[in-house]
Amino acid sequence: MTTLHDDLIVFDGLIISDWGRPVFEAMAQGGLTAANCTCSVWENFRDTMLAIGAWNTQFRDNADLIVKAKTVADIRRAKDDGKTAIVLGFQNTTAFEDRLETIELFKEQGVGIVQMTYNTQNLVGSGCYESTDSGLSDFGHEVVAEMNRVGILCDLSHVGPKTSEEVIRASQKPVAYSHCLPAGLKAHPRNKSDEQLRFIADHDGFVGVTMFPPFLAAGNGATVDDYVAAIDYIVNLVGEERVGFGTDFTMGYGSKFFEYLNRDKGYARQLTDIWEVEFPDGLESIADFPNLTAAMERAGWSETKIRRVMGENWLTLLDRVW
Repeated sequence: MTTLHDDLIVFDGLIISDWGRPVFEAMAQGGLTAANCTCSVWENFRDTMLAIGAWNTQFRDNADLIVKAKTVADIRRAKDDGKTAIVLGFQNTTAFEDRLETIELFKEQGVGIVQMTYNTQNLVGSGCYESTDSGLSDFGHEVVAEMNRVGILCDLSHVGPKTSEEVIRASQKPVAYSHCLPAGLKAHPRNKSDEQLRFIADHDGFVGVTMFPPFLAAGNGATVDDYVAAIDYIVNLVGEERVGFGTDFTMGYGSKFFEYLNRDKGYARQLTDIWEVEFPDGLESIADFPNLTAAMERAGWSETKIRRVMGENWLTLLDRVW
């Protein structure tokens, strides 16, 4: 590791991997301070609570490597202790079902980030693959207000543009795209236009930049330097104080998992082609985060900019929301 990397707060805004000790060991090898770790996508309330129960077992069995984070102080303490802080996150609001009371229950279990929709329509609003974006529902307005009240970050990465704009306007706290790329470099339903990126920043929001190969301009041929260039594109649009990263690492998963993600509700209509994913050269594993810092240094970034984008900006955001 570079000396600078050792000293950084390194926060990954989205990881969805096959959770277990190999992943947690890779986090330690990569010097990862904290991450938003997906524990619910299509699952209902009961199945999501069981997933959180499984995470609690992971925390007990891997206490030398990971710790649950409910506050920014927990994250900084994990850095001091040489552990990775896990922020439990959802990529959908299906776990809330149609009951606002569930939101505070999940907050109490350590859920800190929730995406409003996952690609398709739900009770809250429309996903980015819906042919018609109906906007934020009346129930969705209630969900946003309750998430604001209890302190859960509203994530808009897989959300449709109209629904996203209405969440941004409705929220009394900052919201985020936790893992997205710019449509200015590659047109794709999951990528955000310059106008969308400026809009969220102009409304006190935040952008986490992903490296998921199907959304990168270079696709499966991308390198860690291509990823840094994509981050820089967004920094130049919205400013370095409003940008972090969210890799979308899927360590341990194969085509069957991507098929599950790419079907509405996990089993219905197929939304996109099933991807063959090759992560950028130099950043193939969660253990490779030192290479990301090194690529930023090669690109001529200042130490302040590196510190902000690698993690400090995320902590500033979460401290305001939580």
